[in-house]
Amino acid sequence: MAILLNCFIKRISLLAISLSDMEKRLLLFVYRLKSVKPKASTLIETLVASVIIITIFTITSLTLNNIFSSTVKNNTDRIYNRINTIEYLFLNDKMVIPYQERFENWEIQLLKTTDNKHTLFLLEAKQSNPSAKKKGKHIIRKINYVPSP
Repeated sequence: MAILLNCFIKRISLLAISLSDMEKRLLLFVYRLKSVKPKASTLIETLVASVIIITIFTITSLTLNNIFSSTVKNNTDRIYNRINTIEYLFLNDKMVIPYQERFENWEIQLLKTTDNKHTLFLLEAKQSNPSAKKKGKHIIRKINYVPSP
């Protein structure tokens, strides 16, 4: 390598080019870069790496899709909010018993029941059209309510 560099420097000096020390160093650096050949990957290695990357990307995207879709399907915040509203209206004598309502895909009922000589009010919500694989969700809330005289 040193012999090649010396030959390169002699060729530059033979051409009668007056170069500064910095320019000579720059030319040597460029010559070294051109003389170094990077090792090329084979086509099979490149294809295997691409397949691995695509497989990992696919698995990741399917996992994230599953997580987000189950979060949306199992979100019961809106029905609990509606149940709390109905309970509040009932406790403040703004609702007549028996009460029935359809909210989104839920059927809500408020019924009066007796349990061991105690009067209870049962607030029940059933999912009306669940998927074929699962049973619909069922929410029951018992309310002990004594009306004011």
